[in-house]
Amino acid sequence: MEIYLSMAQGHCACRERRQSALAPLKASFLSPSVSPAAAPPSPPSSRLASGLTLAVLGAVAFSGKAIIVKLAYRHGVDAVTLLMLRMALALPFFILMAWWAGRERNGLKPDALHWRDGLGIVWLGFTGYYLASFLDFAGLAYISASFERLILYLNPTLVVLLGALLYRRRISLYQWLGLGISYGGVLLVFGHEAHLSGEGVWLGSALVFASAVSYALYLSYSGELVRRLGALRLVGWASAVACVLCIAQFLVLRPVAGLWDLAPQVWTLSIINASVCTVVPVVLVMMGIERLGAGLAAQVGMVGPMSTLMMAAVFLDEPLTAWVLGGTVLVVAGVFVCTRSPVVVAPAA
Repeated sequence: MEIYLSMAQGHCACRERRQSALAPLKASFLSPSVSPAAAPPSPPSSRLASGLTLAVLGAVAFSGKAIIVKLAYRHGVDAVTLLMLRMALALPFFILMAWWAGRERNGLKPDALHWRDGLGIVWLGFTGYYLASFLDFAGLAYISASFERLILYLNPTLVVLLGALLYRRRISLYQWLGLGISYGGVLLVFGHEAHLSGEGVWLGSALVFASAVSYALYLSYSGELVRRLGALRLVGWASAVACVLCIAQFLVLRPVAGLWDLAPQVWTLSIINASVCTVVPVVLVMMGIERLGAGLAAQVGMVGPMSTLMMAAVFLDEPLTAWVLGGTVLVVAGVFVCTRSPVVVAPAA
């Protein structure tokens, strides 16, 4: 759940749909492209500074999720249990978030939830948070935190590809260039990771990439609900749905009594994961978007992969090699090129 939003990194999909999905969460993106001339005016310097600070802190906090998960795996916990703990602890905050965003303000009451809205929320909660989060947690058991973050950061490029597949949107040559650069960076790190870690890298990479695809589907279909319900309200309810699904999955697959056998460190790390790496960054990134606008906040999210590299080296002793650094630079540069396409591309006829 990139609430995680990749909330900002994951949410910055390309210019073609940036505003309709970028509003969704952390710094998401999507919606028809706008020309540079139509860009909103720059925020005042004080607002800019606070917005940048909030967006950076949110992106770094989101990136810490992989570090927490890898540390927890050292204590023998499995993905199903670890994900349940994270979501169960975060559930009250998401419900509060949804209520807060849906309350009456200044005599104006937001639109009531229609049954179609409910179905959409359930679908988005399943694809964007439950399925994406489970696949991500499962994949982290096989690959490094640094490589996982790079794969998830491909999210904007996946939204571009899904736009072409689902909505027949043309991909410009500039965007193809960005796609080639970013996927070349992932392949570079994949080769290095496979050499060091063996066959499990294939499975871990496939699981995390499937997580990124699932989250890209969420971004691609969330635009209409975001416009109707608002970003914070949608995030709150969709995340709450995912929390319930994760808890139900645990109850079906694992004995509840097993929770008392977990190491104390697992509980501590899960509390940190649910708060510092899930709920808090959602709020920080949304506040950053409010001050900077979705586009700039999403670009700030590019600090995510770099911060993961640094934290993985410090807390997990993952090697910070030239291969990893080079691949990270290529992925970030490719996503930047893809999402900064100067050409306004119309849907194919």
